[in-house]
Amino acid sequence: MTTPHIVGWGHTPFGKHDAIDLVQLIRDAALPAIASAGLAPADIDGVFIGHFNGGFLRQDFSGAMAALAIPELRHVPAVRLENACATGSAAIWSAADAVASGRLKRVLVVGCEKMNTLPNAQIGEVLLRCSHVAEEGDTPGGFAGVFGKIAGGYFARFGDQSDAIAAIAAKNHANGVRNPVAHMRRDLGFDFCRNASDKNPFVAGPLKRSDCSLVSDGAAALVISSEPLPGATVPAVRWLSRTQVNEYLPLSRRDPIRFEGAALAWQRGLAAAGSTLDDLHFVETHDCFTIAELLEYEAMGLAPHGQGARVILDGVTRFDGRLPVNPSGGLKSRGHPIGATGVSQHVMAAMQLTGTAGDMQLPKAGRGAVFNMGGAAVANYLSILEAVA
Repeated sequence: MTTPHIVGWGHTPFGKHDAIDLVQLIRDAALPAIASAGLAPADIDGVFIGHFNGGFLRQDFSGAMAALAIPELRHVPAVRLENACATGSAAIWSAADAVASGRLKRVLVVGCEKMNTLPNAQIGEVLLRCSHVAEEGDTPGGFAGVFGKIAGGYFARFGDQSDAIAAIAAKNHANGVRNPVAHMRRDLGFDFCRNASDKNPFVAGPLKRSDCSLVSDGAAALVISSEPLPGATVPAVRWLSRTQVNEYLPLSRRDPIRFEGAALAWQRGLAAAGSTLDDLHFVETHDCFTIAELLEYEAMGLAPHGQGARVILDGVTRFDGRLPVNPSGGLKSRGHPIGATGVSQHVMAAMQLTGTAGDMQLPKAGRGAVFNMGGAAVANYLSILEAVA
């Protein structure tokens, strides 16, 4: 089997882009990715588009949009992948599998989304389709309501965690100030995130607005190759392991405040990489809501179940901590355009590993991990990555 390598990447700013259509977003992420790999569009032999959509746009059949964005891709095989909030990782996995099999040699992955096309209430309805609609489809507050119930259940079992989730929000917003493509580059501070106010009201259960990721438009792209490319303008990055673990969709079928599928992904992924948490220098994780990052600390193995708060309150995951988590600002600051998120996380990790992260750059970043999940920890994807020496 061929080892896939990330050899190029591109990333649009995330935000509210009313004047930019999906085709332009794809083009603006894909062309820099191809160029940084030292390639031309004609060198690409497969295209994998991650696009959730779910009603944000009338236009579906997103794989076919690649050729509209870049005409040289007109006759290149293209496909669209969707897996809720892990849509971007689903596209990466399919692309990497195609390269590993030897079927393709140089492929383009683009994750993209236009979310700001509907009123907020309809956006919430679309996102609720990432839950088990038969049981959870009428949850007040949309997907924030789903995670509000998770947070409420966790608080009921383990006590008020408001300090911890506020600290997570404040950390990620402080990190996002350094990220030039982040949707919100504003250091909100702990006090703002901790205290409800007119500008930071409660949204669902114990979750305030500052606990919820942003509704964003944007795109990110990777070029994956069967080997490092001599003409690339960035160093190559390779996978030490790629893991996917699924979980029951209905929260009623499992303990909703324990991310068991995510924990299994971490156990399997670290073992396959021959690594432990101590070998990692950073993690980009899926903080769609601050309570999600807290539960992911426990799934990683940073703390026993019920004790995730101590991870952030002790400073372990801060930018200068023992294991920085979301040095890019995470979904909380960078934004969460559903189909783009998993690809964006891998771009952020590749930049860290290759020393090209600019103001976001950590002092040491030899090995890192990306965790991206679809739904409430239903589709769990973990990458362990390192730069090619």
